[in-house]
Amino acid sequence: MSDSPAPLADPHLVYDPLAGEGPKDVVILGSTGSIGTQAIDLVLRNPDRFRVTALSANGGRVALLAEQAYRLRVRTVAVAREDVVPALREALSAQYGVGEALPEILAGPDAATHLASSDCHTVLNGITGSIGLAPTLAALEAGRTLALANKESLIVGGPLVKALAKPGQIIPVDSEHAALFQALAAGARADVRKLVVTASGGPFRGRTKGELARVTVEDALAHPTWAMGPVITINSATLVNKGLEVIEAHLLYDIPFDRIEVVVHPQSYVHSMVEFTDGSTLAQATPPDMRGPIAIGLGWPERVPDAAPAFDWSKASTWEFFPLDNQAFPSVDLARHVGQLAGTAPAVFNAANEECVEAFRAGALPFNGIMETVTRVVEEHGTPGTGTPLTVSDVLEAETWARARARDLTAHTATAEARA
Repeated sequence: MSDSPAPLADPHLVYDPLAGEGPKDVVILGSTGSIGTQAIDLVLRNPDRFRVTALSANGGRVALLAEQAYRLRVRTVAVAREDVVPALREALSAQYGVGEALPEILAGPDAATHLASSDCHTVLNGITGSIGLAPTLAALEAGRTLALANKESLIVGGPLVKALAKPGQIIPVDSEHAALFQALAAGARADVRKLVVTASGGPFRGRTKGELARVTVEDALAHPTWAMGPVITINSATLVNKGLEVIEAHLLYDIPFDRIEVVVHPQSYVHSMVEFTDGSTLAQATPPDMRGPIAIGLGWPERVPDAAPAFDWSKASTWEFFPLDNQAFPSVDLARHVGQLAGTAPAVFNAANEECVEAFRAGALPFNGIMETVTRVVEEHGTPGTGTPLTVSDVLEAETWARARARDLTAHTATAEARA
């Protein structure tokens, strides 16, 4: 067990310092991404429960961001890319009527972090990648309830997050962790035997390591059950996402790694399970749709009616479960390893993977080369020092080294293949 006195995410505890009448004020970070767009759909269908006060996005889809701002009538819009501000202002002007005041515009790499500490009840962090760490820390420090979809910020900055988070302040939004969160509500922490995290198996379930050597980017992006962004989709194909979720489960629920199991469930109906000491297992199941977990993140301890589709139990269906093939997909075992090393090791793992995914998408690295390169970077990083608290600077330094080393190794691989 870790040395924390209580889990980061505990369904029995409700952190609600701003409880009151009327809709919850919500800030959505990463509003034009998959999580953000589905969250906005949920909010628009439940105006009596939620009110969005601010949006942030990277800046690659300014027309969509402007449309979202107008429909939600937000006070502030933030973009990470300062160069898109003129286009954003023009897109906002096209949405709003003549004489209507436009939202405040914030721009720059710290814009989302600024919004995360703004006046609101809940911050939904739907940013992809470790750049979500600073907004996560800002939201916690400001005392906001954090609906966390950005798993990377917890992975790379686990000790930092744990030092700031108050009991019940974090509500997980990943489908797997929202499932565990709900199942854990049925029993006491002392009665939990193990957590079972389900994996769809991605597009390459059943393939051998040799067969995976020939897959293409298009193959990797063809996920059988979920519609996600390209980085997350490729992480699902390598099962890196499942490795990250194992680390995340350990940090969120304070369960040792040897009591967190991964099982392949192709239908993606059961999102995860909790096995209790009396032999019973509780599974949380819904059709694959992220609006359910988002509703848990925004609404807990209340449930949002009709947040997502339910099963039609009058129709026959088959639910399958298979063991994970660790030879073809070594990412989960590697993630357990770096999770146990702790310190900056998870940050190195995550940063190297992000670089290798981009190299694969660019055609500079074969599919199996992603994990081969990440493994080498982790090995070269070695065992992190212990005895001193982790700092943001430590994380950033480790990430910078890991990205540079991954790029060097990728370039070497591409050169060797070109000569072959």
